[in-house]
Amino acid sequence: MERTLYHYKAIVTSVYDGDTCTVDIDLGLSAWIRGEKLRLNRINAPELTGKDKPEGVKSRDFLKAKIQGKEITIETIKDKREKYGRYLAEVWLEEKKGKVININDLMVTEGFAKYQKY
Repeated sequence: MERTLYHYKAIVTSVYDGDTCTVDIDLGLSAWIRGEKLRLNRINAPELTGKDKPEGVKSRDFLKAKIQGKEITIETIKDKREKYGRYLAEVWLEEKKGKVININDLMVTEGFAKYQKY
C-alpha cells in the first residue's frame, strides 16, 4: 500500500493537551485552512481528567511552551484521520541555529507521553 506524505507549514493557535493542538495550515498560493485540529502521531499523552490530570497538565504545559504561537512543519498521511476526525501528524519545530526537532519524539523522550500505535 502506497503511503503518501504531505508537508505543510502551520502556525499553532492553541494546545489542547499533550497530544492535540489546533493550527492554521498554509497550503501555499495564499490559501489557508484555519482551525484544523491535529493529533500528534505515534504518541499518547496523559488525559486532563481523572487520576491522570496532574501529569496531563504537565504534558499540555510542556507542549504549549514548545509550540504555541510558533511556525511548525507538519507531515500528514493522505486522508488519514483518527476516530475523532483529527489529522494524525508528525510535528517538526526549527530551533535556533537551524536545528529541527520532532516534537512527537520529544514528548516521549522528555517523559510527557508514551509511544502508541494507531
